[in-house]
Amino acid sequence: MSVPFLGLRTVIYPAPDVAAAKRWWTSVLGFEPYFDEPFYVGYDVGGYELGLDPDGDPAAGPRVYWGVEDAAAAEAALIAAGGESHEKCREVGGGIEVATVRNPLGDLVGVIRNPHFSV
Repeated sequence: MSVPFLGLRTVIYPAPDVAAAKRWWTSVLGFEPYFDEPFYVGYDVGGYELGLDPDGDPAAGPRVYWGVEDAAAAEAALIAAGGESHEKCREVGGGIEVATVRNPLGDLVGVIRNPHFSV
């Protein structure tokens, strides 16, 4: 069963010191985040999401999410293809749903359904 990826959508960097990360990324990007809360900071970079997660683990590195129309179905298809659930599909606010699966090679594959993306 194939997964109809819509393209890359989001990269989320671990940011235990979210204030310092926000200062650095704002300086690098040259603009302020569009979403700025203690639990998440988000920038719109050319139509893609660059996020900062204060609860993220720097040792795990950034997370990349592929856009899909149905995150739960994509998660199920990745598991059916031999993957193992890492983070079950969940709503994270604003109608956005994410899930991550570890593929048989050990890589994390993230999927996101974000109704705020046009495609």
